[in-house]
Amino acid sequence: MVEAIRRKASKGSAIKSFNSIILKFPKIDESLRNCKTIFDQFDEDSNGMIDPEELKHCFHKLEISCTEEEISDLFKACDIRENMGMKFNEFIVLLCLVYLLKEPAALQAKSGMGLPNLEATFETLVEAFVLLDKNKDGYVSKNEMIDAINETTTGERSSGHIAMTRFEEMDWDKNGMVSFKEFLFACTHWVGIDDAEEEDDETK
Repeated sequence: MVEAIRRKASKGSAIKSFNSIILKFPKIDESLRNCKTIFDQFDEDSNGMIDPEELKHCFHKLEISCTEEEISDLFKACDIRENMGMKFNEFIVLLCLVYLLKEPAALQAKSGMGLPNLEATFETLVEAFVLLDKNKDGYVSKNEMIDAINETTTGERSSGHIAMTRFEEMDWDKNGMVSFKEFLFACTHWVGIDDAEEEDDETK
């Protein structure tokens, strides 16, 4: 995954500031929520989660070529609650990782899903991460986050605090570095997808 991000970083990012990432959130939100129909389709027992077996069916149906080991690794990487069930926001992260790691397959999958905006959305998320990853090592550090926010909010004294808050929201394992996966989970949180899921669960 880190290698794939570095390859993307070597081509540069079309996104020029953290502000422009925020401005794209409404479009990202709409596009990602459209994935719910796919999620529901493969949640065969309708329990609000996709288990490893359902994920295998999903990959087979979308003609995404992955070995059993790769599917298992992707599942473990995205099942952050480690409860052997992938919720909707975890499923979105998984689709984006598949796009990053297996672009041709992802393009095929996209047409199979009938979601033309998905590729552009995933590309935007990749480019947003590349923008933040100034030294192109495949991770975002605290200083890189502060630099990105400072470039956007010149002269605002609160910019350092904003950067730290955003960084802490992304750095789930608290190791001082943000991976692409952590960044994706933070994005689903920022556009309110995980909140909506929890509300749905509570109303059931």
